[in-house]
Amino acid sequence: MQLVTGILCLSKVKLSYFPSTKIQLVAVNCLQPKRNLEQSWIIRCLSSFLLFGQILLHFLRGKTYYRKILEHMVTAGPASISPVLLVNGFAGMIFTIQTARELVRFGAVDSVGGAFALAFCRELAPILTASIIAGQVGSAFAAELGAMRVTEQIDALYMLRTDPIDYLVLPRVIACCLMMPVMMIFAVVTGIIGGAFAAAQFYQVVPETFLESVRAFLLPSDIFIILLKGLIFGAIVSVNGCNWGLTTQGGAKEVGESATTAVVTTWVAIFIMDFILAVLLFEKPIL
Repeated sequence: MQLVTGILCLSKVKLSYFPSTKIQLVAVNCLQPKRNLEQSWIIRCLSSFLLFGQILLHFLRGKTYYRKILEHMVTAGPASISPVLLVNGFAGMIFTIQTARELVRFGAVDSVGGAFALAFCRELAPILTASIIAGQVGSAFAAELGAMRVTEQIDALYMLRTDPIDYLVLPRVIACCLMMPVMMIFAVVTGIIGGAFAAAQFYQVVPETFLESVRAFLLPSDIFIILLKGLIFGAIVSVNGCNWGLTTQGGAKEVGESATTAVVTTWVAIFIMDFILAVLLFEKPIL
């Protein structure tokens, strides 16, 4: 509590806006600068960590709006499935065309599916899927909450004794974390189908040979890693999108800027996290 209070003081926050007996919506509190001061882009990015901490506390408290979770699961899942399948299907074909050409030249036909599995399923499919969800769902979260913020609808929730994190943020985060791993699996399956099709059509690699190579190289631990990435990337997309929406001040122009910036910062965070996961999960010391 002392650390949070210190951060609030350094940020020159008007604490009278919220009840003094309870720290609510810390990420928003940190971003209440005076009207004559320019908002700090870096502080708004870092406030995502504070919002994530508040989300964990509210999640452990156990108050959940299940209907809101189901509504946002539709947005993060079925409403986003078409671009995910389309992009990953063509990406699988493109990746196979590029790799199979060299492998077939050296007679390594049996390794075409394996090379595809190691690179596409582990890295490319999760990155592409998370980027699509960030562009469609993350921007929507930022725009929706930003519009509610500038029109003082969030203030109205406080008047109704409803916590914005419980009602607005937590359902979005839970829905995105649940649906992102599912979308990852669909993306991987679609990419494998596209890769097998491209290998058969352009390099006469029998689909059975391609799929057997994928099965040999793609281990059960890789499936777990794909699901883990889906969970982590889902949290990044939802938390960052909600953060940029909640910290919006101004009008319609600022809402659009927050939605755009939320997508860009989410992409950066996803690539950074993917690098960290690659180092932790796949890097081995050279003996």
